[in-house]
Amino acid sequence: MEDRETGAVAPGAGVSKTFQASSGAPGSQPANRSHRLSGSRSGSGQDKAYAPPQTSTGKKRRKRKRGRKVFAKDGAAAKGALAAPGRETPCGRAMGAVAARPAEVARPASPSPSPGAPRRADTGILPAFAALDLGTNNCRLLVAVPGRPGQFRVIDAFSRIVRLGEGLSSSGRLGQPAMDRAVEALKICSEKLRSRSISRARLIATEACRSAENGAEFLDRVETEAGLKLEIIDRQTEARLAVSGCGSLIERGTDGVVLFDIGGGSSEIALIDLSQSRSPRLANHIVSWTSLPVGVVSLSEKFGGRHVTRESFAAMVGHVMTMLEAFEGRGRIDHLVAGARFHLIGTSGTVTTLAGVHLGLERYDRRRVDGLWMDNDNVDLMIEKLLGWDFKARVANACIGADRADLVLAGCAILEAIRRVWPSDRLRVADRGLREGILSELMADAGVWRRNWRNS
Repeated sequence: MEDRETGAVAPGAGVSKTFQASSGAPGSQPANRSHRLSGSRSGSGQDKAYAPPQTSTGKKRRKRKRGRKVFAKDGAAAKGALAAPGRETPCGRAMGAVAARPAEVARPASPSPSPGAPRRADTGILPAFAALDLGTNNCRLLVAVPGRPGQFRVIDAFSRIVRLGEGLSSSGRLGQPAMDRAVEALKICSEKLRSRSISRARLIATEACRSAENGAEFLDRVETEAGLKLEIIDRQTEARLAVSGCGSLIERGTDGVVLFDIGGGSSEIALIDLSQSRSPRLANHIVSWTSLPVGVVSLSEKFGGRHVTRESFAAMVGHVMTMLEAFEGRGRIDHLVAGARFHLIGTSGTVTTLAGVHLGLERYDRRRVDGLWMDNDNVDLMIEKLLGWDFKARVANACIGADRADLVLAGCAILEAIRRVWPSDRLRVADRGLREGILSELMADAGVWRRNWRNS
């Protein structure tokens, strides 16, 4: 969106460049030429003194053509577009060129997209891939180009808390204000996507649209107003994508992992067994998974999020524990949990917030949070600290803020329940998830990391 706005003002820069190309060295030819013309007219006293400018205009054209090769064509296009009778002055041609072909002037700053025909103008030779995740709480977009095998480089991103699932747990429907907020955020995403040449994209919606009575109706509105066609994915796909997005954070020598994604309306948990072998796709090693129908938004609405006592926090933990006890596959990696090569990975706003508070960041910094290890004592300390803060104190913290102040303790309750079922000495924090998983799978399917891809 910013790129396109920058490109929109390029015609002004184009006019300036045209004038510079026609004037040669600063402060000389245009002024001198104007002086000679007026002198000739005053010397003769006749209107015919304007006849020589035809030759002079020809010289101007040649000079301009040396400075800007397309000047003559620009003038012709402008003359046709403006439909002005008689001969145009050099200034008229320059202005006409900009007015007649603004897209061509703006194109160097922001290439216009060509739907269905991916181009590589944005990044030299690399195609761009896009992933959009509309969740219960957030709307997130990532645009990236492939890097070294298994890696990519983000070239554009967008994230906004929209609280699409606000009130969903009590009404069963998406509320009008929530849908309005989401549509406005998706319009920004649409502009960002249209401003680039996207090779492949996947746009998903999760729990809020999945469980709402009017979820499909809302997505029809999104397609009409924002021009985006979103796909509602099932819980198993959501769990798999979360795992795919965190593959690079699982080190060699790891035997088992419980990866969890605490969302706004649901929480996905995947049990991963790497003790026998390891393939490039981490999702191939999922031995059991579940999706709990509870997240930070729904849990805080049920138990209260602004004023959380130790009693209400314990009630939230117990509520989630009941759901986990009903998970039949929870014991599939019990033989690995007690070992030193087992750990937890959390990918959600809850764990990244805890990490930011743990580091004492004055401003959230993804580079310091993503991949951070926290031991049991540190996690306990941070949860205790947040329980000791009132709502205003949570709002005042730079890593929490007003958007998460009433949600973070609900997330801590879900985290605490997971830690009790699968106790581990270590927790690794992941500031990544579904979008990264989507991008990894899109790029792998496109073959961008194959050895002969560049030649093809």
